[in-house]
Formats: sequence, structure tokens, C-alpha cells
Amino acid sequence: MTRHDLRLDDKVAFITAGANGLGEATAMQLARFGADIVIADIDADNGNRVAHAVRELGRRAQFIATNVMDTAQIESAVAATAEQFGRLDILVNNAGGVRQNNFMDQNERSWRKHIDMNLVSMLAATQAATRVMIAGDRGGAIINVASSEGMRGAPGYAVYAACKAGMISFTRSMALELSGYGIQVHAVAPDMIPTHGLKGIVAIASEGENMARDRYIPLGRVGEVEEFANVVVFLASGMASYLTGVTIPVDGGTIASSGWNRSPADGGWTLYHE
Repeated sequence: MTRHDLRLDDKVAFITAGANGLGEATAMQLARFGADIVIADIDADNGNRVAHAVRELGRRAQFIATNVMDTAQIESAVAATAEQFGRLDILVNNAGGVRQNNFMDQNERSWRKHIDMNLVSMLAATQAATRVMIAGDRGGAIINVASSEGMRGAPGYAVYAACKAGMISFTRSMALELSGYGIQVHAVAPDMIPTHGLKGIVAIASEGENMARDRYIPLGRVGEVEEFANVVVFLASGMASYLTGVTIPVDGGTIASSGWNRSPADGGWTLYHE
């Protein structure tokens, strides 16, 4: 393999919630490696801004106003992509959201909102995009944006974590179902990567960032959105040709460290720091 196997020239990527944060970074990085981009998002101002930025890189781009909690709108956006671009090669299921709340304080409306936003949106986009990929007979890559919370206990985020764990399980199952069509299915599980949507969920500035750097993140810092997007590019490229069904944590090592914490006194690792 050569560096050209990282290129995504003339491939078309469909990104849910691609107008901000991880989705925006993913759109821009995929475009830098040659992909044309479709952004499906409810945020028209930022969606059009990102599409314009992609075109400035010399790639085709389209923003399609889409409420990802409406299955019909997702199906319509995928159909419009196939009609306009003539193909669909990469699906990034990035849509999701969460609010901290103890499970016993939630109601059915809250449960269903979490499930529709994080899980059902992925199911709808995957089914619609897979049909286009199969019809095109060129294979494809489906990349689901999970979370470290789907791989560990998450008090205050129980329904969200259940959705993300479901996403990881779905990734494995679909990797098997779609392998005969040359469609690879992966998940990426970020942890502390500051985005607009992360505000209010965890302390990532000042004291919180210092605590994360010194004690909880083995690599000693929070992540950058571009570092997340780099992994998506890899999974969408020929460099990942013998991978499917994997979940890659992009977390600075937090899943690996589990209950281990770095001591601020001597830099050594202890289990469950007091």
C-alpha cells in the first residue's frame, strides 16, 4: 500500500449532524483527502458555512436541511444525495445528543428523545445509505460515532450510554450482514474532546482540564476534533481494507486506564485515587 491509499478522491460522504463539532471536523478532513461532502443537519447557517468551506477546498459539497429525528427526512436526504452525486460511498452517523439526568428523574419522553436522536437516526441513515451502496456495487464504509460512555458505566447518562452501547453492538452485527457487499462497518468512540455540544456535560476548562490532564487521561490532555476526524479518514480509506466491525476509542487512553489515576504528587499510577 502507498500513501495514495489514504486518498478518497471522487468518493461521496454523507455526514449526519455535520454542521458543527466532530461532524464539521470530519467533513473538512474527508474533503482534504478528496471526498465530496453532503451535510445533513438541522442547522442551516452552519451547515451552509461548512459546505462553502468544503467547496473552497475544491470538492463538491451540499447542505441538506434534515431533522435526524425524522426518519422520512433522513431517507429523503440520502435519496437526494444519490440523485445529485450519483453515488454514496461513506456514511458517518454522527448525530446524537445527551443531557445529564439521573435515570429515576427521567420520563418516557426523555427516554424516547435519547433513543430517537442517538440510535434510531443511525438505524434510518444506515438502512437508506446501505441500499444506495448495494445498488452502486462499489462497496462502502459506514462509520458510527459512538462514545466511551458506551463502553463503561455512566451515572447520570444511563439511557445515552445504553444507546451508545447499542450502537457498538449494531456495528458488529452490520459488519457481518454487509460483508458480502464489500461494505465495512466501524465505530469510533471519543471521550473528552471539547465541542460546543460538550459544554455543560463535563468540566474541560481551567480546573477541570488540569484535573483531566494530570490525573485521568494517560496522554495528559484533552483531544482535538481533528484527531477524531483523522481516525474517520483512516477507516474510510483503503488503509483500513482488512478491518470491519471494530470500535476504536479516541480517548487519550481513558478506557485503557479505567479506575487507574495518575498521582499529582509523584506522577505514578494508583488504582482509585483518594
